[in-house]
Amino acid sequence: MQYNKEEKEMWLEDWQQSGKKAWTYAKENGLIPQTFVSWTKPRRKTEQPLVEIPAGMIPSTHMAQEIIIEKGEVKIRIPLGIGSSELRAVMEGLGAAL
Repeated sequence: MQYNKEEKEMWLEDWQQSGKKAWTYAKENGLIPQTFVSWTKPRRKTEQPLVEIPAGMIPSTHMAQEIIIEKGEVKIRIPLGIGSSELRAVMEGLGAAL
């Protein structure tokens, strides 16, 4: 069953007033516990889509020597010549940090 925004807000408000754990409240009220618990978690920001720019569209004088990843105030520069194992380690580190 799908619930609209108002229904979700009503269920969440009633749950908060109940003082019960989300899983227990959902089961007692005929809601799917996994779904209800997911409503109680903060929403992640929607990720921006990745846009691929073909290399031929970038003038050779502007070819990057590095990849720059920015997240908020953090800026990470990754050299293009990095090996796959080093890149994997960087990406795993990013995942843990973010």
